[in-house]
Order: sequence, then structure tokens, then C-alpha cells
Amino acid sequence: MRSIDERPISEGGDGSSARPLLASERGGFVDTHGLWTEEHYAAAAQMRRVIDELGIEMVRFSFVDQHGVLRGKTMTRDAVPGAMRAGVTAPSSLLLKDTSGRSAFSVFSSDTGVGVAGFSGAGDIVLVPDPTTFRVLPWAARTGWLLCQVHFPDGRPVPLCPRTVLRHQLARLAEHDLEMVTGAELEFHVFRATEDELTADRIGTPGAPGRAATVTPVSTGSQLLHEEGLDSLDHLVQALHDGLTRADLPLRSIELEFGPSQLEITLAPGSALQTADNVVLARAAIRQICRRHGYHATFMSRPAGTQTASTGWHLHQSLRQISTGAPVFTSEGSGTLSAEGMHYLAGLLTHAPAATAFATPTVNGYKRYMPFSLAPDAVVWGIDNKGAMVRVVGSPGDPNTRLENRSGEPAANPYLYIGAQVASGLDGIVRELDPGMPTENPYEPGAPRLPRSLGEALDALEADEQLTAAFGSDFVGWYLALKRSEFARYLAHVSDWEQREYFGLL
Repeated sequence: MRSIDERPISEGGDGSSARPLLASERGGFVDTHGLWTEEHYAAAAQMRRVIDELGIEMVRFSFVDQHGVLRGKTMTRDAVPGAMRAGVTAPSSLLLKDTSGRSAFSVFSSDTGVGVAGFSGAGDIVLVPDPTTFRVLPWAARTGWLLCQVHFPDGRPVPLCPRTVLRHQLARLAEHDLEMVTGAELEFHVFRATEDELTADRIGTPGAPGRAATVTPVSTGSQLLHEEGLDSLDHLVQALHDGLTRADLPLRSIELEFGPSQLEITLAPGSALQTADNVVLARAAIRQICRRHGYHATFMSRPAGTQTASTGWHLHQSLRQISTGAPVFTSEGSGTLSAEGMHYLAGLLTHAPAATAFATPTVNGYKRYMPFSLAPDAVVWGIDNKGAMVRVVGSPGDPNTRLENRSGEPAANPYLYIGAQVASGLDGIVRELDPGMPTENPYEPGAPRLPRSLGEALDALEADEQLTAAFGSDFVGWYLALKRSEFARYLAHVSDWEQREYFGLL
């Protein structure tokens, strides 16, 4: 079972001749606004053939929201052609909510405060499918899946759509004859689920999520890459491997990490947009496959009971010239990085406090920034040093030389995390910034620290003129409002720590 039709183009047609629409059906939203290229029409034709040949009965039309969460609608087989032609509508208010589902803007007012026209009255947005992302989901019977980008009903792209934001940053990079290559290392926790049913205390409301599910650990921890530890989870490892690879994800490895119940996957390198798409689907796949086998997977960086090792998302990145395909970071001299690579690195460091708002967008993720923990806590770089925020991997003349940013959390929105790296590095190249000397002691006092909380990171983003210009003031204002709503709820909550610390003493 494959997600694409691998027959020769000569047998299936290509370009506009492959449009999966009858002549009488043309002129829908996609056609009217010219939203597909010939590649999209060809992919849509192949998608229709795969649906017919495999007996797919449902297709999930999904988009990635501001928090990196998939949302959308499942369309029946009969409804798919119309959805491909006209898109799928959804309430625009989905883009105005914090992580609890609580609206951070006045969605029913004529002026919502977003700064972008088209959101008043919680009116509709249109999910425009990208048929090149189509997958058959091996873990869900007779079900397909594809990603969408978000447009207003008048055809305008919604500038707050994360996938659109990344494509804009990559277009800025392309103006300099540059494209980005990325690879992902995603750590996560898997627990054994112990609750089969929802209870009343697990039901939440916007702004007040219910109690988290009760779970138990699946590994003892403290034994990095222990083969027998991973073998004890072999039935789950087999399920994850089968699900991810049969969904055409470029899985390279599944590893047992240092912490209890902690695993990691790595994905083969690809284009920046491909990596972001793959991370979105991989996270959803892991959670859904685990649930079907009696486990609970989470990409929350530091769940309760995992204090010894939080999870991160290590983002490998490099550039190459579009015109020649030549790697840009490869040094021809004695240094590890080329001059352009050094400028790009300097941009990552210069904008690290602000970009952390995208790399670590949750309250919980900042509890990972601790010294001597294989996670960074300072804005420094090093040569093959895993304590530094940015690790340079490679050697003089190595075409695979790359940078590894170790500051991200695995729950980060991949489009915004990667987009912030592009914007930061490009500013470094344009202004020819200098990263300074590499560190040999990444936890040594004195170096600039990463933000200590989500609030600090948001303040840094608001103060960063270059990133605000790159993303647009409307986008940054919208993002700040959403995340400050989340952070304010956190600050107002009386935690169990406070109760234990003060209730009996004072």
C-alpha cells in the first residue's frame, strides 16, 4: 500500500490534462483563484487513482494551527472531489485561540483586534488542500490524509497560517539564490495508559483544561541507547516503524533515550517545507499509533515524573545554492564553517532570545533549560559540543557540514520554528554578523542566557525589530496576544508547589 501512484506518467497523464475534475465541475474556488500549480493537478489525479484502487472511504483535510496542532474535517469518498475543487470551510476563530481553546480576541466584534481583516464574526476560512501531501494512513482503516493551507473566502491567503508563513520566509531566502535543507531529531515520552474511560474531572472548558490522564512509565531511564530496554518495547517499536514508513515518512532511527519512558526518532534530511510537513504527520502518527496500542505519547517537553531528562527537538540545518546545488556552509579553508555559514550562525545567536518564542512556545518547555542536562541554557555555539545552543557538525571541506540548534522543544510548531531560523540566519548573512569564538565550556557563567520563561521570550520577540519586520508586525502582534493569554493563565494558577510550600507554613 503506497500513498502515491508509481506508474509512469505516460500511463496516467500529467499537468492540466490530469485534472481530476469534469469540465462541468471546473471553476471552483481552487481554479477561480489560481491556487494550484500543474504539479498540484498531477498529484490530485494520482491521489484520485490511489483512492479508487485502495478503496479509501474517508480523507482527513487538515491544517496546522498556531500551536502546531492538526485541525480539520474528515470528508467521505463521495465528498472528496468537491472538497478538492472548492476547499473545506472552517471557523476563522480557530486561529484566535490559545492552547486551551479559549479565544484571545473579541471574535464577534467588527474589530477583533487581530490587525488582519477577515476575522470578524467568526466567519469562515477555506482550507485549500495540497494534494502533494496526500498520504494513506496505515493505522486508520480506509483513511487518507492531506495538508491544507488557509485562505479567506475572497481567495487571499491568510497571513497567520503557519505553513504560509514558512513558505514566505523560504521565498525571502530564495531571493538570495539560497534554499534550506533540514533534518529533525524528535524526542518524546511514551507512557502506559491506565485509564480507559473519560471521567468528569477530565472534562475541561476553554481556559481550564481537565485533569491529565493517569499513566505509568514504560522504561526505567538512566540507560541511554540500551538495546534490551528498547527490545522490551519491541511490539510498540514495530508498530511505530510500520506506521511511519508505510505513511511514506523518511524515518531513519528509533532510539531509547536517557530519561524514563523517553524515546527519539530521527528523520532523513529534506527541504525545510518537507521537514515541517513530516514532523507534523510524524507527531500525529506516533500519538495515534500509541493510543491504539494502549500507550500515551506526549511531545510535552517535561511531563511530571520525568525531571531527570526533558525532551527536545534538535533541528539540523544547512543552506545550498539554488542555481548550482552547491553546499553553502562547507569551508574551503581551515575553519569548520564558510564565511557565509559563520554569518548565518551569528544571525541564529543574535536573534536567539526572540526566536525562542517559536522554538519553545510552551510554559513547560522552559523547565528544560538547565545546565549540564544535554540541553542548552545559554546563547553560545560550539564545534561538536552538545551542551551548546548551536552545535557545528562537520569539518573543513565536508559537504554535509551543518548547524544543529538544540534549543527547540518537540511540541514547537515546525513551520514557525524553522521559519524563525530562516529569518534569523538570513539577517546574519545580509548584515554579515560575527558569531564570535566557539565555546568549550557551554555552561560556564557569563554567557548570555536563553529566556528563563515564556514571558521573557515573548518580551524579546516584541523587542526584536528584524524578526518583527521579517514576520510582519500584524503576525507578531497576533502571536504575542495568543501566547500572553496562555502565559497569563499559567501565572494566575495556584500550583501544587505553592500549596505545599506555603499553606501549612505561613
